[in-house]
Amino acid sequence: MALQWRRRWWRAPEGLRWLALWGVLLCLRPAEALLEGLYCGKLVCYDVLGVSREASKAEIARAYRQLALRYHPDRQRDPEPGGEASEEKFLLIATAYETLKDEETRKDYDYMLDHPEEYYSHYYHYYSRRLAPKVDVRIVILVTVCAISVFQFFSWWSSYNEAINYLATVPKYRIQATEIARQQGLLNRPKEKGKSRRSKEEIRKEEEDIIKDVIKNKIDIKGGYQKPQLYDILLFQILLTPFYVFKYIGWYCWWIYSFNIKGQEYGEEEKLYIIRRYMKMSQSQFDTLEDHQKETFLERQLWIREKYELYKQEQEEELKKKMAMDPRWKRYRRWMRKEGPGRLTFIDD
Repeated sequence: MALQWRRRWWRAPEGLRWLALWGVLLCLRPAEALLEGLYCGKLVCYDVLGVSREASKAEIARAYRQLALRYHPDRQRDPEPGGEASEEKFLLIATAYETLKDEETRKDYDYMLDHPEEYYSHYYHYYSRRLAPKVDVRIVILVTVCAISVFQFFSWWSSYNEAINYLATVPKYRIQATEIARQQGLLNRPKEKGKSRRSKEEIRKEEEDIIKDVIKNKIDIKGGYQKPQLYDILLFQILLTPFYVFKYIGWYCWWIYSFNIKGQEYGEEEKLYIIRRYMKMSQSQFDTLEDHQKETFLERQLWIREKYELYKQEQEEELKKKMAMDPRWKRYRRWMRKEGPGRLTFIDD
């Protein structure tokens, strides 16, 4: 049997043999040896400071100050080998004080003294406290959320202003906005005389701002370029999450009670909601659809699953026909059939 195990051992890969040997040595290593690198090592921190385990924080601080004054490296005038011993002694005293001055660390250390066999637990508590971030994680999360919210809000404002500037260049909206401004008397102001007379550039800029203001007030932009609201940013969404959760639970209970239990008929809003769910569209995407499209959905009764599936098949077939008649799609299919990305050809120079 021993010969068979010896053959298996030497046939095993070298890395596996070293790993097994290290595991055996680690298992045979005493627990006291594993705890040498924690806190004060083999020494007891209380004995290093010369205090008892029942000592108060004031007594521990007083003992530390007395020993620090005695063994501080700056107070050692002689550069002899004894100076190095004094420096190590001072580091040990400082380690003992850092261990015992904090209540949580002192509690972990007292537990280690009473239960030295639980060395894995001691290792975890020791390094978890030393590797923990110095700044409160909650503060970091709050600052990050606030920074993202500020960036999000100004980004939305930039997108909204870009949309307004673009609409001001479209003749359809510009003509309508100009007519509304003239009707309201915003563009029919009397000419100024004297020193208060402005340049043509200033007048043109003022008229442009008036047209943009009319567009902002009269047009309803939806989707990604809509006017930003404070409650849409990340910070307010997180703060309002409990309200949204309770609101959704109440709405869901009302839906089940009204339509599943009492058997009421769907209203127009409920029908559009079911259609939107079938189409897998968000509320903002569904709001961008034209009113006649929503009326078509209601006329075809797409809130019924079977009719929606039929409508979906019709749309897919219509899309296939459009793609078949599209010259660009024809060129692409011709290229895929004759050339294709996987075909190797020689091109003449």
